[in-house]
Amino acid sequence: MGFHMQILIALLLGIKRNWHIFLGLILGVICGIIFPKVQYPVAYKVFSFIGQAFINTIQMVVIPLVISAIVIGISSIGDNKQLAKFGKKMIFYYAIITVAAVAIGAFMGLIIQPGVGAREFIDPNVAQELQGVVASMMNDQQSQFAHIFLNLIPQNPFHSLSMGEMIPIIIFVLIFAIALSKIGEINRPVVSFFESVFAATMKVTDWIMYLAAPGIFALVAASISSFGISIFQGVGKYFLAIFLGILVQFVFVYPLMLKIFSKVSVAKLYGAVTEAAMVAFGTASSSATLPLTITCCEKRGISSKICSFVLPLGATLNMDGTALVQTIAVLFLTQAYGIELSALAIVQICFLAIIASSTCAGIPGAGLITIALVLNGIGLTPEQMVVGFAFLFALDRLTDMLRTTANVVSDTVVAAIIADNANEINYELFNNPELQKDII
Repeated sequence: MGFHMQILIALLLGIKRNWHIFLGLILGVICGIIFPKVQYPVAYKVFSFIGQAFINTIQMVVIPLVISAIVIGISSIGDNKQLAKFGKKMIFYYAIITVAAVAIGAFMGLIIQPGVGAREFIDPNVAQELQGVVASMMNDQQSQFAHIFLNLIPQNPFHSLSMGEMIPIIIFVLIFAIALSKIGEINRPVVSFFESVFAATMKVTDWIMYLAAPGIFALVAASISSFGISIFQGVGKYFLAIFLGILVQFVFVYPLMLKIFSKVSVAKLYGAVTEAAMVAFGTASSSATLPLTITCCEKRGISSKICSFVLPLGATLNMDGTALVQTIAVLFLTQAYGIELSALAIVQICFLAIIASSTCAGIPGAGLITIALVLNGIGLTPEQMVVGFAFLFALDRLTDMLRTTANVVSDTVVAAIIADNANEINYELFNNPELQKDII
């Protein structure tokens, strides 16, 4: 299939799945222009109420999504020696890619300063209040540095759950999930329970995404009503930072990974998984792309044994594109509100972005759901930053397409490396495009 046809298919899939999102964005801009806040305060209040309700709904699913995703992802590795061997390599390679992603995201966010241009649209009183909140939390952490690590270990996990303390929750769940993976088949009732929780949470998240159109409409309309069309000038650098960060991943990080840890040609791999990458770009969903990702890899020479293990787990746990976007998004928000961050706070944001991205559902818009976890680490919530989130949602569909493409391609990079290490690649097929059949 020609490259232009793959682009066309991706665009058509993207339009078919996401037309309501684009429509909500466009209608939000139009209504915001028609109903300026000064002349129509009631309309502005209605827009703000709906937008705030949408953000609250997103917050609702964060904790069950995080817990169930971690338990399923870790416990599924199991006790089998071969799976454990593959699992260790997979986690190692995914960790390198994701750490590189958040480092690149932090670098782009600090160099490009995407949030500075949005400060004029932020209420100074709100900004000052949030600056005080973050400063107080950072001071507490610095004055009680020795207690930070103790506080990460929950004395009562249920208390942490009730208080929404994400880091202690995650640490407890990580330990619990590792224990489940070590006790064999006896873990099935518990794992099955969390699989049901995850499936139900995914379904709820999917429903929330159906509400994304009115939610985005309301957020954009409220912002345009307050500040006018010039608000979009504040997101140009935000998109640029994300685009350049993803580009660095594709041009430098993935090729270096393949060069250092395998003999797989990056050009051959990119050519082999082009269809999956294009569909990922069009649908903005790594979960929806997963069957095609597996098919591309298997029919281009990577063994089914590797694909069936690495790629499904990668679609759940490996979200380097999402981690990069979340890091830049949090830096954008803090810059927009004039919040000064210490080096320790930036490292904390990067760490939490890795955790949040690995618990992110592989569906459109899910990256903005788990960003609440990252904000929580510096004492903030999405409800406090409604105007800032309006900026993120305004470009969410475009950034979703970029970060999903990175997520999917990085999964194939790790699968190719592990397959090469285990002699599970048919290089005669992999290196010869003429022998490869069209997937789409």
